[in-house]
Amino acid sequence: MKTRSALRVRDLEAGEEPILWDLFYTTIRTINTRDYTEAQVRAWAPDGFDPALWAKKMDSIAPFVAEAGSEIVGYSDLQPDGLIDHFFVHHRWQRRGVGRALMTEIERRAAERGIGRLYTHASITARPFFEAFGFVVVDQDPLELDGERLTNFLLQRELQRNNNKRGRR
Repeated sequence: MKTRSALRVRDLEAGEEPILWDLFYTTIRTINTRDYTEAQVRAWAPDGFDPALWAKKMDSIAPFVAEAGSEIVGYSDLQPDGLIDHFFVHHRWQRRGVGRALMTEIERRAAERGIGRLYTHASITARPFFEAFGFVVVDQDPLELDGERLTNFLLQRELQRNNNKRGRR
């Protein structure tokens, strides 16, 4: 079993987009079935995969990946306004430190860019994970995909500005 110390986070490299599609698809089809119907997960992760459209989406969000050895086991992104658009951990790698490694990278990048607030549109399944990292529900934010209505939540977290590191003793 690989441990947290074996994880490395890096930017997505050209040509790896299909790996992220497979991770996205299999995770939704495996994990999210606990909270959504079969029709809902099929609308969210459809069988019809357009590699060019997916590559364009990945290019637009500029994701970074968590890698264990040579296997990509999760990915996320951080947009300039603090949006976390995608956050997925491979279904076989859940509860093994991958989500924490990705969130640590998000926090690092947010601090580097001066982003003061993170927010995301999370599924029922992902909500507890984000709440464990200090995110709070702002609103229930239903999502409609291919005629299916999915329960979703807008969550946000204010980040502390680290202007004076010596301020507390």
